[in-house]
Amino acid sequence: MDDHDHDDGDEGRVTAPMQEFTTGEAGVGAAVLVVGLVLTFGLALGLVGF
Repeated sequence: MDDHDHDDGDEGRVTAPMQEFTTGEAGVGAAVLVVGLVLTFGLALGLVGF
């Protein structure tokens, strides 16, 4: 038996996939991703000698 109180109308807690975001925020996230990938693989390839 489920004794938890579930209220589907309560928006007090919102998980990340449900939160809205702007195109600018998505662009910042993409830029952070690109910088991280460049640093990660750039340093790795630089240390190997390519």
